[in-house]
Amino acid sequence: MSHVKKIGVLTGGGDAPGLNAVIRAVVKAGCNAGMEVIGLEDSFDGLLDPTRSRRMTPRDVTGILRLGGTVLGTTNRGNPFEYPTDAPEGKSDYSDRCVKTFAEMGLDALVVIGGDGTLAIAHQFYLKGIPVVGVPKTIDNDIWGTTSCFGFDTAVSFASDAIDRLHTTAEAHRRVMVVEVMGRYAGWIALHAGIAGGADVILLPEIPYDLEKVAEFVRVRERLGARFSIVVVAEGARPLGGSVTVQREARPGYVERLGGVGAMVAHQLEEMTGKESRFVVLGHLQRGGAPTPFDRVLATRFGGKAVELLQRGVFGRMVANNPPDIVHIPLLDVVGKTRTVPLDYDLLKTARAIGVSLGD
Repeated sequence: MSHVKKIGVLTGGGDAPGLNAVIRAVVKAGCNAGMEVIGLEDSFDGLLDPTRSRRMTPRDVTGILRLGGTVLGTTNRGNPFEYPTDAPEGKSDYSDRCVKTFAEMGLDALVVIGGDGTLAIAHQFYLKGIPVVGVPKTIDNDIWGTTSCFGFDTAVSFASDAIDRLHTTAEAHRRVMVVEVMGRYAGWIALHAGIAGGADVILLPEIPYDLEKVAEFVRVRERLGARFSIVVVAEGARPLGGSVTVQREARPGYVERLGGVGAMVAHQLEEMTGKESRFVVLGHLQRGGAPTPFDRVLATRFGGKAVELLQRGVFGRMVANNPPDIVHIPLLDVVGKTRTVPLDYDLLKTARAIGVSLGD
C-alpha cells in the first residue's frame, strides 16, 4: 500500500464539461480511502500561492456532477516553468517555488487534470520529484494514448444540435452555411459533429482543402436540386499550400489564437459560387453547459482510477480510456504527441462513401 495520505488536485488549461465530475470522484474516492484532499485553485497557481487552496470533503462536491466548468478554476497561462513576467525574456521559472510549496503544504501526491500542455507540466514536476497522476482533458479529443476524453461527447452533441438548427434556415434561404467548430490540430469534433449533423462538406486540419473543389461540389449539388449546403470547418483547417488562420500570434505565456477560417471560407465560397453564404462560429459555446451522461461517467471513472493509482503508489502515469477498461500509461509517452484523425479512420472512409466532401 502507498504512503499517500494527503493529495492535491488541480485543473489546468481550457475548461471542459466533466471537470467537476473528475474533481468529485477524486474527492469522494480519496476521502473514502482515508486521504485528505486539497483543492488547488487556478491550475498550478495554487502551488505558487498556498492561500489559493482549500480542503475538500464529499460535502463540498455535492451537486457538482452535473455542472460545467470547474469549481477550482483554471488557466492556460500559468506554466510555472515559463511564467509570464516583466523579466527581459518575458518569462521566469517558478517551478522550484512550487516544489517547495508542495512540501510545505504536506502534500504526498498530485492529481493533475488537463490537456497536453498541462500534462507536460505535470511530467516536468514528476521529474522534479513530485508524485503525479494525470487525468486527460480536452474537448478536441487529441490527447495521445486515450481513445476518448470527457468533454468531447458534450462538444459534439452541442455542435450537432447547432448544425441541425442551421439546416432549416439554410434550406429556407437556399444559402451556404459555414459552421466553425473547435479543433486546433485535430478534426475529431468537426468530423463527428459533421456526420451526426448531416453536413455536406467537412474540412479538417488533417486534410488541406482545395476551395475550388468545395465550390464545384456546391455547384453540383445545386444542379442536382439541392439548393443549400452545410459546411463544417475545424478552426485549424487550412487550404492546400496555405496556413492556419490566426487571430493572434503566439507570445510568451500564450499560444497562438486560431479563428476566422469559417468567415474566410464563407466569403470565398460566395464569390466562387454566387450563392449567398453565412458563417457561424460556435467557439466557447462548445465548452459550456452540463456534461452529457457519457462524459459524466467517463470523468468519474478517470477520477476513481487516479485515486486507485495513488493508493497503489503508482506515479508518473496518465489514466486513459482503452475500452472497455480504464488503464494507465506513462506521462512520458504522452508529452509532445497529438492524436489526430488517421487518414484511414473508418468514419473518414464512411464520410467519403456517403458523398461528403472533405475538400480534397
